Amino acid sequence: MKYLYLILSAILLLCLLPMPYGYYMFVRFVSMVAFGVIAYRYYTQHKTALIIVFASLAVLFQPFIKVALGRTMWNVVDVIVAVLLVWLWIIEKHK
Repeated sequence: MKYLYLILSAILLLCLLPMPYGYYMFVRFVSMVAFGVIAYRYYTQHKTALIIVFASLAVLFQPFIKVALGRTMWNVVDVIVAVLLVWLWIIEKHK
């Protein structure tokens, strides 16, 4: 759990490169599971805003019903989420 944020950030940032379609499906599945785990972790800590953020990200990244945002918009989402994850990792590291 300690490095989950950083690993997930790296996986998301790799989506900026031209990768095979299977990689993007892998990222969606891994992200959905990881965001669900993170949301549950914040649920146990009673942090409502972060529960909503990560549960929403789990729904957005789920691979079963595709959300068609287009490559450019997905790249923007990937970068924003990666920055958020690194920021949260830094905050939690200093606690």
